[in-house]
Amino acid sequence: MAENIFTLFMLILLQVVLGFDNLLYISIESQRAPEARQKYVRKLGIGLAVFLRIILLFILVRLVSYFQEPWLVLESQFLTGKFTFESLITLFGGVFIIYTAVKEIWHMMDMEAHNAQANKSKESVGKIIFLIVIMNLVFSFDSILSAMALANHTNASGVVEYNMVLMTIAIVVGGALMIWLADKVSDFLKKNRMYEVLGLFILLIVGVMLLTEGGHKAGMEIFGNHITPMNKTTFYFVILVLVLVDIVQSRYQKNLSQKNTH
Repeated sequence: MAENIFTLFMLILLQVVLGFDNLLYISIESQRAPEARQKYVRKLGIGLAVFLRIILLFILVRLVSYFQEPWLVLESQFLTGKFTFESLITLFGGVFIIYTAVKEIWHMMDMEAHNAQANKSKESVGKIIFLIVIMNLVFSFDSILSAMALANHTNASGVVEYNMVLMTIAIVVGGALMIWLADKVSDFLKKNRMYEVLGLFILLIVGVMLLTEGGHKAGMEIFGNHITPMNKTTFYFVILVLVLVDIVQSRYQKNLSQKNTH
């Protein structure tokens, strides 16, 4: 019993830690919806994603070996790699997130485009929910595979068995925490608009991390150079540096403004 409780705690912690980048995407993406519908978008999007994540868990448990088999093999002097379903999904997620971040940064520099984006009609709500669900599933692969590594044991027959109950509970609890934290992060970004740019650049780094991760899983080599994944420690260190630079820059600008007024 104590072992199951500890495993559940670790699974929930895993969902929270690995879900940070997903949380940031949801918080930023939901702001594209009309303000009155943003909480609805986050709750429904995450709720649907949790339901689909549980289905994905059952599929991965049944077909984990199939997902590890190469779906696409490339061998050329420029690019080589054996792309599994997981690596293709991860690469797609990285490309899409980089595209989203660059697009939003460009809109911020172009005020007319930024205002048009802010005034989108409610018809965009369904699209935003769809994107949140899809990207949540993209981010799910790592967390589910890591959870499967934690919540398994080998029976007397030598067959690996997974504790589906613990993993399902962890996904549901993680989803509930994500809904709560997404509201907090979104409210913080609304009250501190200066951090929107910081959030988008962090999202850009998330996309780069997914690209390197997907390339590594596929054993990808570009011009003979193997793709090395960006680990979580490097990811959080880069975020810390970006946050510190933003804080120092804000304080410096504030001091300059005060100096110029005197």
